[in-house]
Amino acid sequence: MGQQNAADGVNSADAFQNSLSQGWRQALASFQQLGASTPQGAGLGIDPEKLESLQQDYLKQATELWNQGLNHNPVLKDRRFADAAWSHHPMAAFSAALYLLNTRTLMGLANAVQADPKTRERIRFAVEQWSAASAPSNSLLLNAEAQQKAIETKGESIAKGVQNLLHDLRQGHVSMTDESLFEVGKNVATTQGHVVFENDLFQLIEYKPLTPKVHQKPFLLIPPCINKFYILDLQPENSFIRYVVSQGHRTFVVSWRNPDNSHAQVTWDDYIEQGAIEAIKVVQDIAKVPQINALGFCVGGTILTTALAVLAARGEKPVASATLLTTLIDFKETGVLDVFIDENFVKFREMQFANGGLMPGRDMATTFSFLRPNDLVWNYVVKNYLKGETPPPFDLLYWNSDSTNLPGPMFAWYLRNTYLENRLIKPGQATVCGEQIDLRKVNLPVYIYGSKEDHIVPIQAAYATTQVLPGKKRFVMGASGHIAGVINPPASNKRSHWLPADAQLPAQFDQWSAKAKEVAGSWWDDWARWLKPHAGPMVATPKAPGRGSYKAIEPAPGRYVQAKA
Repeated sequence: MGQQNAADGVNSADAFQNSLSQGWRQALASFQQLGASTPQGAGLGIDPEKLESLQQDYLKQATELWNQGLNHNPVLKDRRFADAAWSHHPMAAFSAALYLLNTRTLMGLANAVQADPKTRERIRFAVEQWSAASAPSNSLLLNAEAQQKAIETKGESIAKGVQNLLHDLRQGHVSMTDESLFEVGKNVATTQGHVVFENDLFQLIEYKPLTPKVHQKPFLLIPPCINKFYILDLQPENSFIRYVVSQGHRTFVVSWRNPDNSHAQVTWDDYIEQGAIEAIKVVQDIAKVPQINALGFCVGGTILTTALAVLAARGEKPVASATLLTTLIDFKETGVLDVFIDENFVKFREMQFANGGLMPGRDMATTFSFLRPNDLVWNYVVKNYLKGETPPPFDLLYWNSDSTNLPGPMFAWYLRNTYLENRLIKPGQATVCGEQIDLRKVNLPVYIYGSKEDHIVPIQAAYATTQVLPGKKRFVMGASGHIAGVINPPASNKRSHWLPADAQLPAQFDQWSAKAKEVAGSWWDDWARWLKPHAGPMVATPKAPGRGSYKAIEPAPGRYVQAKA
């Protein structure tokens, strides 16, 4: 009998080792299929030594996982499996632990690929997407937490999840917040003001002053055209626009129109000439001043900088100082978005929009969400559909779901001339509004802000602007990401920011950050102190919005921001 048990044990161990070997071969085959599905990914080569090391690590960790599972449930160091229900369910805990091991192994294979950096990054991106989608937490059959909730609610959570799924199918996107609780102009975008100018591309909003006097030079904000402006005016307590107004600046903002079929032929030149440049001139006319101050956020910063270059080519300098928030000017390092961009992709878009058309806002929103799939996609799939929860109200996520279209020709020009060929920083290589762009002529004081954990405008790319523009510059880094780093009011006393140790702006970001000083709280006050000397003396507050022919058209936030994609 003892000999039989020993033999069974040996046979069981052999079977397990064979199973592990088979699992490794399947993982390798899956990886090769993922690689082949990416551009230039067929025929992948992997360093033999790294491959052998990965195989040995996989077999070792899988064996340890098996032995651990015989005694107690594995420890799961991932927030998707943090609920106690996972650790109390042996099969669920083991499936989650095995999933995490497979994910680590696939990422190790991706990092071991012998290929150029862009191909390797695309493979990593594909592996991340596959891993995020295949997590056991995404399936009701494997999600112990969702199963427990279904039992506790006697199936009510499943019924509610189905209702949530049907609702989202009707609206065309996954709900990140309870959108029924928000209304633009009612409880978001509530800072008082009036639309004082409009054309086919934008409305210009002038905000009601909050101080008895205002600075002589008005302040113009140009937000990104791929989102709506009210990210800068969510709630009174976190509104950047309200903060600017409270600092004594006569404040204007561009509210881009949400393009429809009538904008199918609109170009990048139109956004510069009829958008940014027109807005600058109107603000000048209303305030009767030769110069204003301006801010550009994200793509709005790229638009502002391009407009300033066009004006400089014409011998005009209507802007006294510029602020660039999470803005790309030098597109050498574009982070994860680079995986999408190559000659074939850009040619496809150029062919698609050769006769005009629209880039749907939903497509753009989906792309950006899948840059962070666990946080912005699968997290809500699990909560909304498997657990039947209603997402809590969150103004920023409501804004994130309020997408905008883009004119196809404008989008195609932007892809080729910035992301693909990086022409803006090459003197004379980009022609905009009939002018050859030379950013060396954009000589003015600039405040440049970048977010430390930004996945859309990597901090190194934000810093690269310091090496392009010739004027006096100040670079400041904030904590968190692309949006949360920017929308960080001083009163909340959250996060931190890094200030320069001196006026030097070395060639590399790492050289700057090595000396930068971390300061608790928001960067807004530092920016306000920087802007004040550029804003001119205090003058009497205007009695009414606009001036002369620029009369109040309608109350803020205006009609354009209300249009849905």
